[in-house]
Amino acid sequence: MLRPRRRGIASVNAEARDGIVPAAGSLARVEDAGPQVSRANYRFVALIVASALFMEFVDATVLATALPTMARDFGVRPQEMSVALTSYLLALAIFIPASGMLADRFGSRTIFRAAIALFVVGSLACGQAPTLEFMVAARFLQGMGGAMMIPVGRLVLLRSVAKRDIVDAMSWLLVPALIGPILGPPLGGFIVTYLDWRWIFYINLPMGALGIWLVSRYIENIREDDPARFDTAGFILSGVSLGCLLFGFEMVSRPGEGWAAAVLVAVGILAGALYVRHALTKDRKGAAAILDLGLLRDETFRLSVVAGSITRITQGAQPFLLPLMLQVGLGFSAARSGTITVATAIGSLAMKSMAPRLLRRFGFRRALVWNGVIATFGYAVCGLIGPAWPNWAIFCWLGLSGFFMSFQFTAYNTIAYAGIDQRHMSSATAFYSTFQQLMLSFGICVGALALHLAIGLNGRTAPALGDFSAAFWVVTAISLTATIWNLRFAPDAGTEISGHSTAGGTQAKAA
Repeated sequence: MLRPRRRGIASVNAEARDGIVPAAGSLARVEDAGPQVSRANYRFVALIVASALFMEFVDATVLATALPTMARDFGVRPQEMSVALTSYLLALAIFIPASGMLADRFGSRTIFRAAIALFVVGSLACGQAPTLEFMVAARFLQGMGGAMMIPVGRLVLLRSVAKRDIVDAMSWLLVPALIGPILGPPLGGFIVTYLDWRWIFYINLPMGALGIWLVSRYIENIREDDPARFDTAGFILSGVSLGCLLFGFEMVSRPGEGWAAAVLVAVGILAGALYVRHALTKDRKGAAAILDLGLLRDETFRLSVVAGSITRITQGAQPFLLPLMLQVGLGFSAARSGTITVATAIGSLAMKSMAPRLLRRFGFRRALVWNGVIATFGYAVCGLIGPAWPNWAIFCWLGLSGFFMSFQFTAYNTIAYAGIDQRHMSSATAFYSTFQQLMLSFGICVGALALHLAIGLNGRTAPALGDFSAAFWVVTAISLTATIWNLRFAPDAGTEISGHSTAGGTQAKAA
């Protein structure tokens, strides 16, 4: 059991519970036990939150398609553009931990709306970037806004639904968010081929304005009666640790910067150790740390964090490696590459309607074990893609890979909160989102490092097709080890959410 925190008692705005009503001027608080019955408007709330995710995912997938063109304009090698992706994810890893405490103190609508505005300002700065260094700084600003959008939006949704509706709610949340990756690659290819890559960032401006209006109109300002005091020391230690680790790993892939990378990694490890000591001290005193390690006492949450983090190494590397392999390794145009890579998002979208039924049929443990192996194998086969593969074969295989990998993360993202009560939900979403983005960033670093090593071992100065194959196999081999942790889930884990019944499940729960 998790140790109770000193949090406020809540009541729910009755009008918002009955339907879709304007949230302006309202201030909602939630009971620790959470809703026993889902609010009538939870699907609409999910779609509003997803509109912000739509903007964020369009931006990410469009950018991946444009990396080779941007590298030429900035006068750098294509693999060096990984820092433009890493800097964004770095900001997510640093500032996501603060999202839960800020939402508890100022209200979810206030923080969510400010996050969208900050993301839009960062997008405008990216569009004006004259150099790679300026782009890195602008992407970091974008990431500061994105850091608040994902966990705070997820927190709003989780506090609107009963546990038996979480899978359905998550599916509604991800539908518009998955349309972004579907539109992103072909849109990016079109912009890069026929316009200017800077329009990739300018399209965020109208989408951001619409998101701000929807949040102001319909999202309740959920907060705690007695929010925990902001953990300044924990924020600094966790930020230094995560920042140094990510940039240290990213610099490993750059020639001549080995010593600087080693120093950053060492500082990151030291700061991380100090944070663990700091968090454990606060936990013993019954106070809330910015990343609450006490959440790891819950077995399903702990296993979802560990196994999901390992699997996300592949998921983080794939959007970086795949467009580069198609354009640099196979000589595809940006438009052709974008048209093919959209298959991954289409496969992900096709899976969403099937996730509740599959989890009800197989349960979380069996689904995570077997689907994890299949999904990892799917991305490993991407390393075999070559000139002999017709476009339709690449498209179909990427669609299948996206289908299975998306199911894996739907299961991880859902079962993580099976044993978390509402009192700890804000800290749980911040904790989980931090490790989610950290490992996506780490995946980019591992992919870039594997690509760099393959280039060096083969005595080349520029990447060839075989180098991309080696990089794919390295990241998928690492992710395959998540099977060890998936096997540790209890057979009846998450049955309240999935509706799956297991023989002896009642006895296991009683034990």
